[in-house]
Amino acid sequence: MAYIEGNKEKGCIFCQKPQADKDTENYILYRSTWVYVLMNKYPYNNGHLMIAPYRHVPSLRDLREDELAELARVLRKCEIVLEEVFHPAGFNIGINLGKAAGAGFAEHIHVHIVPRYQGDTNFMAVIGETKTIPELLTSTYQKLLSYFK
Repeated sequence: MAYIEGNKEKGCIFCQKPQADKDTENYILYRSTWVYVLMNKYPYNNGHLMIAPYRHVPSLRDLREDELAELARVLRKCEIVLEEVFHPAGFNIGINLGKAAGAGFAEHIHVHIVPRYQGDTNFMAVIGETKTIPELLTSTYQKLLSYFK
């Protein structure tokens, strides 16, 4: 609800956040040459990460080969780190291309990786229309940061 009802940031967050010198505040966990990893500020589950290229492009076809290859390598790194830290039962990995596909920032491609756990969709979400996250973002950030360094 904080995201839905709150003030939306102006501009492209995937361009602005890596340019700021505020990695902790922006929950940026890892930077490579062409892409970076940040936590979702409004996660579906603990450890919900996003991987984005630094370049402002809307789709996979707009990525150069080196960017695309690095995106895949960093996605694999995220899977390994999340497995090590949180031991999820599975993952959802996805890219929403275009507004019609649900992209909140359709003009800047990014990949979501969401750890999934047995029972993470329970009565709270179904009946109470409430999703609970059992850990503060700052705590999750500190747990993950050491694995990415």
